[in-house]
Amino acid sequence: NMQFTKAEEYGMFGVMYLAEKDRAAVTPLSEISEAQDIPEKFLAKIFQSLSKAGIVRSHRGVRGGFTLSRDPHNITVKEVLETIQGPYSLMKCLKDKDACIRRPVAFCALREVLLIGQQKLVSVFEQYTLSDLVEWQQRKAVVK
Repeated sequence: NMQFTKAEEYGMFGVMYLAEKDRAAVTPLSEISEAQDIPEKFLAKIFQSLSKAGIVRSHRGVRGGFTLSRDPHNITVKEVLETIQGPYSLMKCLKDKDACIRRPVAFCALREVLLIGQQKLVSVFEQYTLSDLVEWQQRKAVVK
């Protein structure tokens, strides 16, 4: 599915919010949820996946919340998105040749062009880090 999901959108805005903070600052989920206008329960589920993948770190207790696990320069958009949704695939047959509805086909030009598109999309996601996005956002926000 080429449509960007709500989970991906919320996850990206959530980690971008953390990337703007001091690395040592533990940010409560409620603050992220409120600042980014994301339902807290949904965000909690997304951040659970991101925590398992080592992108964010969960801090328990009274002053609990989240920090990024690593430097935002080392966290790519691809990594965040694939943690939330799994590997990108523009069409089922790109992940699984047996999913082809026109089998058996030795060569499929449509599959090839979709594969090229998918590789380009993924390489853009690989190229940008959370730092890049935050810097870009801040630079543009200043310009009125």
